[in-house]
Amino acid sequence: MTSKRLFSGMIAGCLATGLFFSSCAQTEHNVLTEAEKAAGWELLFDGQTMNGWRDYNGTALTEPWHAVDGCIQAKGTGSDGTGYIVTEKMYENFELSWDWKLTKGGNSGMLYHVVERPQYKVPYVTGPEYQLLDVPNFPGELEEWQKLGVDYAMYLPDQAKMKVNPYGKWNNSKIVFDNGHVEHWLNGEKILEFEAWTDDWHARKNSGKWADAPEYGLAKKGVICLQDHGDPASFRNIKIKELPRKAGNEVVLFNGKDLTGWEAYGTELWYVKDGLLYCESGPDKQYGYLATRDYYDNYDLTVEFKQEADGNSGVFVRSFIEAGVKVNGWQVEVAPKGHGTGGIYESYGRGWIAQINKEQEEYLKVGDWNTLRIKVEGDNVTSWLNGNEMVNLTDQKIGAGQGRIALQIHDGGGIKVAWRNLRLKTL
Repeated sequence: MTSKRLFSGMIAGCLATGLFFSSCAQTEHNVLTEAEKAAGWELLFDGQTMNGWRDYNGTALTEPWHAVDGCIQAKGTGSDGTGYIVTEKMYENFELSWDWKLTKGGNSGMLYHVVERPQYKVPYVTGPEYQLLDVPNFPGELEEWQKLGVDYAMYLPDQAKMKVNPYGKWNNSKIVFDNGHVEHWLNGEKILEFEAWTDDWHARKNSGKWADAPEYGLAKKGVICLQDHGDPASFRNIKIKELPRKAGNEVVLFNGKDLTGWEAYGTELWYVKDGLLYCESGPDKQYGYLATRDYYDNYDLTVEFKQEADGNSGVFVRSFIEAGVKVNGWQVEVAPKGHGTGGIYESYGRGWIAQINKEQEEYLKVGDWNTLRIKVEGDNVTSWLNGNEMVNLTDQKIGAGQGRIALQIHDGGGIKVAWRNLRLKTL
Protein backbone atom coordinates (compact mmCIF):
# COMPACT_ATOMS: atom_id res chain seq x y z
CA MET A 1 0.00 0.00 0.00
CA THR A 2 1.32 3.47 -0.80
CA SER A 3 2.13 5.99 1.91
CA LYS A 4 -0.05 9.01 2.71
CA ARG A 5 -0.29 11.68 0.04
CA LEU A 6 -1.44 15.22 0.67
CA PHE A 7 -3.55 17.26 -1.72
CA SER A 8 -4.13 20.88 -0.70
CA GLY A 9 -3.66 19.98 2.93
CA MET A 10 -6.27 17.15 2.81
CA ILE A 11 -5.65 13.42 3.10
CA ALA A 12 -7.11 11.70 0.07
CA GLY A 13 -9.01 8.45 0.40
CA CYS A 14 -8.14 5.81 2.94
CA LEU A 15 -4.60 5.02 1.70
CA ALA A 16 -2.87 2.80 4.20
CA THR A 17 0.22 3.39 6.24
CA GLY A 18 2.13 0.38 7.49
CA LEU A 19 -0.74 -0.14 9.94
CA PHE A 20 -3.73 0.77 7.79
CA PHE A 21 -5.84 3.81 6.91
CA SER A 22 -5.57 7.53 7.02
CA SER A 23 -8.57 9.82 6.73
CA CYS A 24 -11.39 9.23 4.28
CA ALA A 25 -13.74 11.85 5.70
CA GLN A 26 -15.54 13.80 2.99
CA THR A 27 -18.62 15.86 3.70
CA GLU A 28 -20.38 14.58 0.60
CA HIS A 29 -20.16 10.94 1.67
CA ASN A 30 -22.61 8.89 3.74
CA VAL A 31 -25.53 11.20 2.99
CA LEU A 32 -28.57 10.86 0.76
CA THR A 33 -29.73 13.43 -1.73
CA GLU A 34 -33.33 14.59 -1.60
CA ALA A 35 -33.97 12.62 -4.80
CA GLU A 36 -32.57 9.45 -3.21
CA LYS A 37 -34.71 9.93 -0.13
CA ALA A 38 -37.79 10.40 -2.30
CA ALA A 39 -36.91 7.21 -4.21
CA GLY A 40 -36.78 5.19 -0.98
CA TRP A 41 -33.04 4.84 -0.37
CA GLU A 42 -31.78 4.46 3.20
CA LEU A 43 -28.27 4.58 4.62
CA LEU A 44 -26.82 1.52 6.32
CA PHE A 45 -23.92 3.56 7.72
CA ASP A 46 -24.29 7.04 9.18
CA GLY A 47 -20.64 7.96 8.61
CA GLN A 48 -19.83 8.27 12.30
CA THR A 49 -20.95 5.28 14.34
CA MET A 50 -21.51 1.53 14.05
CA ASN A 51 -25.18 1.96 14.88
CA GLY A 52 -27.30 -0.65 13.13
CA TRP A 53 -24.51 -3.24 12.95
CA ARG A 54 -23.70 -6.15 15.26
CA ASP A 55 -21.92 -9.51 15.28
CA TYR A 56 -23.31 -12.32 13.17
CA ASN A 57 -25.49 -14.45 15.48
CA GLY A 58 -24.90 -11.86 18.20
CA THR A 59 -26.68 -9.06 19.98
CA ALA A 60 -23.82 -6.54 20.18
CA LEU A 61 -20.75 -5.51 18.19
CA THR A 62 -17.52 -7.15 19.38
CA GLU A 63 -15.94 -8.16 16.07
CA PRO A 64 -12.92 -6.19 14.73
CA TRP A 65 -14.75 -3.35 13.01
CA HIS A 66 -14.94 0.36 13.78
CA ALA A 67 -16.10 3.64 12.33
CA VAL A 68 -13.29 6.08 11.66
CA ASP A 69 -13.00 9.16 9.45
CA GLY A 70 -16.27 8.53 7.65
CA CYS A 71 -15.65 4.85 6.89
CA ILE A 72 -16.59 1.48 8.30
CA GLN A 73 -13.26 -0.26 8.59
CA ALA A 74 -12.39 -3.92 9.04
CA LYS A 75 -9.24 -4.07 11.11
CA GLY A 76 -8.01 -7.15 9.28
CA THR A 77 -7.92 -9.54 12.24
CA GLY A 78 -10.87 -11.70 11.18
CA SER A 79 -10.71 -15.22 9.82
CA ASP A 80 -12.89 -17.70 7.98
CA GLY A 81 -14.83 -18.35 11.18
CA THR A 82 -14.87 -14.83 12.67
CA GLY A 83 -15.03 -11.18 11.71
CA TYR A 84 -18.57 -10.96 10.33
CA ILE A 85 -20.94 -8.10 11.09
CA VAL A 86 -24.58 -7.83 10.02
CA THR A 87 -27.36 -5.28 9.80
CA GLU A 88 -30.06 -5.19 12.46
CA LYS A 89 -32.74 -5.32 9.77
CA MET A 90 -33.51 -8.06 7.25
CA TYR A 91 -34.01 -7.30 3.57
CA GLU A 92 -35.82 -9.24 0.86
CA ASN A 93 -35.74 -7.47 -2.54
CA PHE A 94 -33.44 -4.50 -2.94
CA GLU A 95 -30.78 -2.45 -4.66
CA LEU A 96 -27.66 -2.26 -2.49
CA SER A 97 -24.83 0.14 -3.36
CA TRP A 98 -21.54 0.73 -1.55
CA ASP A 99 -18.01 2.11 -1.99
CA TRP A 100 -15.11 -0.10 -0.98
CA LYS A 101 -11.34 -0.09 -0.84
CA LEU A 102 -8.87 -2.85 -0.03
CA THR A 103 -5.26 -3.10 1.00
CA LYS A 104 -2.71 -4.91 -1.17
CA GLY A 105 -3.89 -8.47 -1.76
CA GLY A 106 -6.97 -7.77 0.34
CA ASN A 107 -9.95 -10.10 0.63
CA SER A 108 -13.46 -9.19 1.80
CA GLY A 109 -17.05 -9.53 0.72
CA MET A 110 -20.64 -8.33 0.86
CA LEU A 111 -23.23 -11.02 1.68
CA TYR A 112 -27.02 -10.82 1.64
CA HIS A 113 -30.02 -12.97 2.62
CA VAL A 114 -27.88 -14.22 5.50
CA VAL A 115 -29.79 -16.36 7.99
CA GLU A 116 -28.89 -16.28 11.68
CA ARG A 117 -29.36 -19.48 13.66
CA PRO A 118 -27.14 -21.25 16.23
CA GLN A 119 -26.80 -24.12 13.76
CA TYR A 120 -24.97 -21.84 11.30
CA LYS A 121 -21.52 -20.93 12.57
CA VAL A 122 -20.64 -18.77 9.56
CA PRO A 123 -22.91 -16.65 7.34
CA TYR A 124 -21.70 -17.86 3.96
CA VAL A 125 -23.41 -21.26 4.30
CA THR A 126 -26.72 -19.43 3.83
CA GLY A 127 -26.01 -16.05 2.22
CA PRO A 128 -24.69 -15.42 -1.32
CA GLU A 129 -21.57 -13.27 -1.54
CA TYR A 130 -20.35 -10.55 -3.88
CA GLN A 131 -16.63 -11.22 -3.68
CA LEU A 132 -14.25 -8.32 -3.05
CA LEU A 133 -10.63 -9.16 -3.79
CA ASP A 134 -7.40 -7.51 -4.93
CA VAL A 135 -6.82 -10.21 -7.54
CA PRO A 136 -3.48 -9.02 -9.01
CA ASN A 137 -1.77 -9.06 -5.62
CA PHE A 138 -3.53 -11.94 -3.90
CA PRO A 139 -0.84 -14.20 -2.40
CA GLY A 140 -2.12 -17.54 -3.61
CA GLU A 141 -3.76 -19.52 -6.38
CA LEU A 142 -7.34 -18.57 -7.25
CA GLU A 143 -10.17 -20.35 -9.00
CA GLU A 144 -12.22 -18.18 -11.34
CA TRP A 145 -15.22 -18.48 -8.98
CA GLN A 146 -13.16 -16.88 -6.18
CA LYS A 147 -12.25 -13.67 -7.97
CA LEU A 148 -13.57 -10.11 -7.77
CA GLY A 149 -17.21 -9.57 -8.65
CA VAL A 150 -18.28 -13.21 -8.69
CA ASP A 151 -21.38 -14.58 -7.08
CA TYR A 152 -19.08 -16.68 -4.94
CA ALA A 153 -18.70 -20.27 -6.17
CA MET A 154 -21.75 -19.86 -8.43
CA TYR A 155 -21.68 -17.29 -11.28
CA LEU A 156 -18.80 -15.45 -13.01
CA PRO A 157 -18.76 -11.85 -14.24
CA ASP A 158 -18.05 -10.71 -17.78
CA GLN A 159 -14.34 -9.90 -17.61
CA ALA A 160 -14.63 -7.53 -20.59
CA LYS A 161 -16.80 -5.25 -18.45
CA MET A 162 -14.57 -5.28 -15.38
CA LYS A 163 -13.19 -1.79 -14.79
CA VAL A 164 -11.58 -1.91 -11.36
CA ASN A 165 -9.41 0.64 -9.61
CA PRO A 166 -6.29 -0.80 -7.95
CA TYR A 167 -5.89 -1.42 -4.25
CA GLY A 168 -5.83 1.75 -2.20
CA LYS A 169 -8.38 3.37 -4.52
CA TRP A 170 -12.13 3.55 -4.13
CA ASN A 171 -14.50 1.38 -6.16
CA ASN A 172 -18.29 1.22 -6.22
CA SER A 173 -20.34 -1.96 -6.33
CA LYS A 174 -24.04 -2.68 -6.48
CA ILE A 175 -26.22 -5.75 -6.02
CA VAL A 176 -29.75 -5.85 -7.37
CA PHE A 177 -31.96 -8.64 -6.04
CA ASP A 178 -35.45 -8.42 -7.50
CA ASN A 179 -37.64 -11.45 -6.77
CA GLY A 180 -34.90 -13.85 -7.86
CA HIS A 181 -33.36 -11.72 -10.62
CA VAL A 182 -29.80 -10.88 -9.57
CA GLU A 183 -27.35 -8.31 -10.95
CA HIS A 184 -23.78 -7.43 -9.92
CA TRP A 185 -22.44 -4.00 -10.88
CA LEU A 186 -18.92 -2.61 -10.66
CA ASN A 187 -18.08 1.05 -11.16
CA GLY A 188 -21.21 1.72 -13.18
CA GLU A 189 -21.05 -1.41 -15.38
CA LYS A 190 -23.32 -4.43 -15.04
CA ILE A 191 -20.84 -7.30 -14.91
CA LEU A 192 -23.10 -10.24 -14.07
CA GLU A 193 -26.76 -11.26 -14.00
CA PHE A 194 -28.62 -14.51 -13.39
CA GLU A 195 -31.87 -15.93 -12.07
CA ALA A 196 -31.82 -17.52 -8.62
CA TRP A 197 -33.61 -20.82 -7.88
CA THR A 198 -33.78 -22.02 -11.47
CA ASP A 199 -32.73 -25.53 -12.53
CA ASP A 200 -29.35 -24.11 -13.55
CA TRP A 201 -28.94 -22.37 -10.20
CA HIS A 202 -29.75 -25.54 -8.27
CA ALA A 203 -27.39 -27.61 -10.44
CA ARG A 204 -24.54 -25.22 -9.63
CA LYS A 205 -25.42 -25.21 -5.95
CA ASN A 206 -25.55 -28.99 -5.66
CA SER A 207 -22.41 -29.78 -7.65
CA GLY A 208 -19.84 -27.38 -6.23
CA LYS A 209 -18.74 -25.77 -3.01
CA TRP A 210 -22.29 -25.70 -1.62
CA ALA A 211 -23.09 -29.39 -2.13
CA ASP A 212 -22.82 -29.93 1.63
CA ALA A 213 -24.57 -26.67 2.54
CA PRO A 214 -28.24 -27.59 1.98
CA GLU A 215 -29.64 -24.17 2.93
CA TYR A 216 -27.20 -22.07 0.91
CA GLY A 217 -28.90 -19.31 -1.06
CA LEU A 218 -32.46 -20.49 -0.45
CA ALA A 219 -33.61 -17.75 1.92
CA LYS A 220 -35.92 -15.15 0.44
CA LYS A 221 -34.78 -12.55 2.99
CA GLY A 222 -32.01 -12.02 5.51
CA VAL A 223 -29.50 -9.61 6.97
CA ILE A 224 -26.73 -7.85 5.04
CA CYS A 225 -23.25 -8.97 6.08
CA LEU A 226 -19.74 -7.51 5.81
CA GLN A 227 -16.71 -9.78 6.00
CA ASP A 228 -13.34 -9.24 7.69
CA HIS A 229 -11.36 -12.07 6.11
CA GLY A 230 -8.02 -11.21 7.65
CA ASP A 231 -7.29 -8.14 5.55
CA PRO A 232 -8.08 -4.49 6.31
CA ALA A 233 -10.97 -3.14 4.25
CA SER A 234 -12.86 0.13 4.17
CA PHE A 235 -16.48 0.89 3.22
CA ARG A 236 -18.58 4.03 2.85
CA ASN A 237 -21.80 5.23 1.19
CA ILE A 238 -23.55 1.98 2.02
CA LYS A 239 -27.15 2.48 0.98
CA ILE A 240 -30.13 0.32 0.10
CA LYS A 241 -33.49 0.72 -1.59
CA GLU A 242 -36.11 -1.94 -0.96
CA LEU A 243 -38.07 -3.33 -3.92
CA PRO A 244 -41.58 -4.80 -3.73
CA ARG A 245 -42.33 -8.50 -3.41
CA LYS A 246 -44.21 -10.04 -6.33
CA ALA A 247 -47.08 -12.09 -4.88
CA GLY A 248 -49.89 -14.08 -6.43
CA ASN A 249 -47.77 -16.73 -8.14
CA GLU A 250 -49.42 -20.14 -8.59
CA VAL A 251 -46.98 -22.96 -7.86
CA VAL A 252 -47.59 -26.66 -8.55
CA LEU A 253 -45.29 -28.48 -6.11
CA PHE A 254 -45.86 -32.02 -7.41
CA ASN A 255 -45.97 -32.72 -11.15
CA GLY A 256 -47.60 -36.15 -10.85
CA LYS A 257 -44.65 -37.83 -12.60
CA ASP A 258 -41.53 -37.69 -10.44
CA LEU A 259 -39.88 -35.91 -7.51
CA THR A 260 -38.60 -32.93 -9.48
CA GLY A 261 -38.36 -29.91 -7.18
CA TRP A 262 -38.02 -32.06 -4.04
CA GLU A 263 -35.09 -33.39 -2.01
CA ALA A 264 -35.26 -36.50 0.17
CA TYR A 265 -33.52 -36.75 3.55
CA GLY A 266 -33.07 -40.02 5.39
CA THR A 267 -33.46 -43.61 4.21
CA GLU A 268 -37.26 -43.91 4.21
CA LEU A 269 -39.17 -44.33 0.96
CA TRP A 270 -40.52 -41.61 -1.33
CA TYR A 271 -41.82 -42.58 -4.76
CA VAL A 272 -44.42 -41.81 -7.42
CA LYS A 273 -46.97 -44.41 -8.57
CA ASP A 274 -50.06 -43.93 -10.73
CA GLY A 275 -49.75 -40.16 -10.47
CA LEU A 276 -49.60 -40.16 -6.68
CA LEU A 277 -46.76 -39.27 -4.33
CA TYR A 278 -46.21 -41.91 -1.67
CA CYS A 279 -44.31 -41.84 1.60
CA GLU A 280 -43.65 -45.20 3.19
CA SER A 281 -41.56 -46.51 6.05
CA GLY A 282 -38.41 -48.31 4.95
CA PRO A 283 -36.49 -51.09 6.70
CA ASP A 284 -34.68 -48.62 8.99
CA LYS A 285 -38.01 -47.42 10.44
CA GLN A 286 -36.57 -43.98 11.11
CA TYR A 287 -37.68 -40.42 10.44
CA GLY A 288 -37.68 -39.39 6.80
CA TYR A 289 -38.41 -36.14 5.03
CA LEU A 290 -39.17 -34.91 1.53
CA ALA A 291 -38.52 -31.18 1.30
CA THR A 292 -39.03 -28.65 -1.45
CA ARG A 293 -35.72 -27.53 -2.86
CA ASP A 294 -36.91 -23.91 -2.56
CA TYR A 295 -38.07 -21.77 0.33
CA TYR A 296 -41.69 -20.64 0.59
CA ASP A 297 -42.45 -18.10 3.28
CA ASN A 298 -45.90 -16.57 2.72
CA TYR A 299 -48.45 -18.71 0.90
CA ASP A 300 -51.81 -20.45 0.81
CA LEU A 301 -51.12 -24.19 0.38
CA THR A 302 -53.54 -27.00 -0.46
CA VAL A 303 -52.64 -30.71 -0.34
CA GLU A 304 -54.72 -33.88 -0.50
CA PHE A 305 -53.72 -36.99 1.43
CA LYS A 306 -54.99 -40.51 2.06
CA GLN A 307 -53.72 -42.66 4.90
CA GLU A 308 -53.29 -46.14 3.43
CA ALA A 309 -51.62 -47.47 6.57
CA ASP A 310 -50.55 -45.70 9.74
CA GLY A 311 -50.82 -42.04 8.73
CA ASN A 312 -48.34 -40.55 11.18
CA SER A 313 -46.94 -37.85 8.95
CA GLY A 314 -47.21 -34.09 8.54
CA VAL A 315 -46.51 -30.98 6.51
CA PHE A 316 -43.66 -28.81 7.73
CA VAL A 317 -43.73 -25.06 7.06
CA ARG A 318 -40.75 -22.67 7.09
CA SER A 319 -38.44 -25.56 7.87
CA PHE A 320 -34.72 -26.11 7.33
CA ILE A 321 -32.40 -29.09 7.19
CA GLU A 322 -29.97 -29.74 10.02
CA ALA A 323 -27.27 -32.39 10.42
CA GLY A 324 -28.04 -34.21 7.20
CA VAL A 325 -31.50 -35.61 8.05
CA LYS A 326 -33.17 -33.65 10.84
CA VAL A 327 -35.75 -31.06 9.82
CA ASN A 328 -36.37 -28.11 12.12
CA GLY A 329 -39.53 -26.08 11.84
CA TRP A 330 -43.28 -26.23 12.42
CA GLN A 331 -45.36 -29.23 11.46
CA VAL A 332 -49.04 -29.22 10.63
CA GLU A 333 -49.93 -32.71 11.81
CA VAL A 334 -51.24 -35.49 9.57
CA ALA A 335 -52.00 -38.49 11.77
CA PRO A 336 -54.56 -41.22 12.54
CA LYS A 337 -57.81 -40.16 14.17
CA GLY A 338 -57.29 -39.11 17.75
CA HIS A 339 -53.77 -37.77 17.16
CA GLY A 340 -54.35 -34.15 16.19
CA THR A 341 -54.46 -33.81 12.40
CA GLY A 342 -54.43 -30.08 11.63
CA GLY A 343 -52.69 -29.09 14.85
CA ILE A 344 -49.25 -27.49 14.89
CA TYR A 345 -46.16 -29.08 16.46
CA GLU A 346 -42.76 -27.43 16.84
CA SER A 347 -40.02 -29.93 16.08
CA TYR A 348 -37.60 -28.40 18.54
CA GLY A 349 -38.18 -26.73 21.87
CA ARG A 350 -41.89 -26.27 22.57
CA GLY A 351 -43.61 -29.34 21.13
CA TRP A 352 -47.35 -28.83 20.57
CA ILE A 353 -48.11 -25.12 20.17
CA ALA A 354 -51.67 -25.41 18.78
CA GLN A 355 -53.87 -28.48 19.28
CA ILE A 356 -57.31 -29.37 18.00
CA ASN A 357 -60.23 -30.53 20.18
CA LYS A 358 -62.06 -33.84 20.34
CA GLU A 359 -64.90 -32.71 18.10
CA GLN A 360 -62.49 -31.61 15.37
CA GLU A 361 -61.01 -35.11 15.22
CA GLU A 362 -64.21 -36.21 13.44
CA TYR A 363 -63.38 -34.09 10.39
CA LEU A 364 -60.72 -36.63 9.35
CA LYS A 365 -61.90 -39.16 6.71
CA VAL A 366 -60.31 -42.48 7.60
CA GLY A 367 -59.10 -44.44 4.55
CA ASP A 368 -60.31 -41.77 2.13
CA TRP A 369 -58.94 -38.61 0.56
CA ASN A 370 -58.68 -35.52 2.78
CA THR A 371 -57.95 -31.92 1.85
CA LEU A 372 -55.55 -30.02 4.07
CA ARG A 373 -55.19 -26.27 3.59
CA ILE A 374 -52.44 -24.27 5.29
CA LYS A 375 -52.14 -20.49 5.10
CA VAL A 376 -48.86 -19.01 6.30
CA GLU A 377 -48.55 -15.23 6.34
CA GLY A 378 -46.24 -13.24 8.57
CA ASP A 379 -46.57 -14.60 12.09
CA ASN A 380 -49.92 -16.33 11.48
CA VAL A 381 -50.63 -19.93 10.50
CA THR A 382 -54.17 -21.18 9.87
CA SER A 383 -55.07 -24.76 8.98
CA TRP A 384 -58.27 -26.28 7.58
CA LEU A 385 -59.19 -29.95 7.20
CA ASN A 386 -61.86 -30.73 4.62
CA GLY A 387 -63.05 -27.13 4.74
CA ASN A 388 -63.17 -26.92 8.56
CA GLU A 389 -60.87 -24.51 10.37
CA MET A 390 -58.63 -26.44 12.76
CA VAL A 391 -56.24 -23.91 14.30
CA ASN A 392 -55.48 -20.22 13.89
CA LEU A 393 -52.18 -19.40 15.53
CA THR A 394 -50.22 -16.17 15.77
CA ASP A 395 -46.68 -16.82 16.93
CA GLN A 396 -43.61 -14.60 16.99
CA LYS A 397 -41.14 -17.43 16.41
CA ILE A 398 -42.99 -18.58 13.31
CA GLY A 399 -43.06 -14.99 12.13
CA ALA A 400 -39.26 -14.83 12.33
CA GLY A 401 -38.83 -18.16 10.52
CA GLN A 402 -38.42 -18.97 6.86
CA GLY A 403 -37.70 -22.12 4.94
CA ARG A 404 -38.94 -25.11 3.02
CA ILE A 405 -42.17 -27.04 2.87
CA ALA A 406 -41.51 -30.65 3.88
CA LEU A 407 -43.46 -33.89 4.21
CA GLN A 408 -42.59 -36.26 7.05
CA ILE A 409 -42.44 -39.97 7.75
CA HIS A 410 -42.50 -40.60 11.50
CA ASP A 411 -40.19 -43.19 12.99
CA GLY A 412 -41.41 -46.57 14.18
CA GLY A 413 -42.36 -48.09 10.84
CA GLY A 414 -45.66 -49.17 9.32
CA ILE A 415 -46.47 -45.80 7.74
CA LYS A 416 -47.88 -45.29 4.25
CA VAL A 417 -49.56 -42.10 3.04
CA ALA A 418 -50.53 -41.05 -0.50
CA TRP A 419 -50.42 -37.38 -1.55
CA ARG A 420 -51.73 -35.49 -4.58
CA ASN A 421 -52.60 -31.99 -5.80
CA LEU A 422 -49.91 -30.14 -3.83
CA ARG A 423 -50.12 -26.53 -4.93
CA LEU A 424 -49.87 -23.06 -3.45
CA LYS A 425 -50.34 -19.39 -4.16
CA THR A 426 -47.70 -16.97 -2.91
CA LEU A 427 -48.86 -14.10 -0.70
